[in-house]
Amino acid sequence: MSPFPETMSAVIARAPGGPEVLHCVQRPLPRPQAGEVLIRVAAAGVNRPDLMQRSGLPVPPGSSDVLGLEAAGTVAALGFGVSDFAVGDPVMALLGGGGYAEYCLAQAAHCLPVPAGLPLESAAGVPEAAFTVWHNLFELGRLQAGDWVLIHGAASGVGSFALQCAQAAGAKVIATAGGAAKVAALQALGVWRAVDRHREDFVEVVAECTAGRGVDVVLDNVGGPYVARNLAALASGGRHVSLAFLQGPRVEVDLALVMRKGLSLTSSTLRPKSATEKARLAANIRAHLLPWLASGLVRPLVHAQLPLAEAAEAHRLLEANANIGKVLLTAHAH
Repeated sequence: MSPFPETMSAVIARAPGGPEVLHCVQRPLPRPQAGEVLIRVAAAGVNRPDLMQRSGLPVPPGSSDVLGLEAAGTVAALGFGVSDFAVGDPVMALLGGGGYAEYCLAQAAHCLPVPAGLPLESAAGVPEAAFTVWHNLFELGRLQAGDWVLIHGAASGVGSFALQCAQAAGAKVIATAGGAAKVAALQALGVWRAVDRHREDFVEVVAECTAGRGVDVVLDNVGGPYVARNLAALASGGRHVSLAFLQGPRVEVDLALVMRKGLSLTSSTLRPKSATEKARLAANIRAHLLPWLASGLVRPLVHAQLPLAEAAEAHRLLEANANIGKVLLTAHAH
């Protein structure tokens, strides 16, 4: 008799639309192919690309209709040639999709071991943030110890992870968020200065904190009118890294300012990256970020954990932008 069920619960969008289109269905248990692992999911992270997929925006070819780009759990089965992990190992994985389910497949090369002391459910909030932060803040943004960094949307899952990593690396963090509760959460994480975007001008705050010099790196998920203000807040040789453009993709850039200060503007998206590139990032995260998680210096901030059946409510939470940290969906108790 097989130790596995033949089917599992999974969450799909029945049609493009709002959170109400999310629906739990039964699916055959997937089988790991060469280089893959089957994960018994403890929890899956909820991310903005999931909201975009649900609303009908295009996804990379071959993506699963089961939502979910990150998950954590235990290895249930190994595909051919997998030697890095054993059945029963706790792992957290970046996925091409399929995380909102009781079991999911992941490339072994895109999995990370879960450090002792990090709860398995919380670990589901790590992969998307870790891959995004390592690539954008440290590779593209070239953040170094002693640098000043301005992080927008810092109470979000990725933002709160980014600011902890920046601090662990020895940088000084100025972080923005909207409202007193979010600002208090940033202060609790020990940022140099938390800025309430509803009440303060972050360009003025940056000038005040850095004695007029500016920050070395800006991590921006707002776009639109923020970009010109970000460039004004950057120091000579500063790096502007765009993660998203919640206030619009079209911006006007003063090239005279960019040239005078020697600024660079860069960005990336994670989901369309090749499997090889994701494996490269995973190896670097294992070397550089995992020790911070293992020591407790960096911890995913968790706003809410809801069962799979309440995926629609999880999407509503994220869309309301009221979350401080990650929203997770739990599949199996551990």
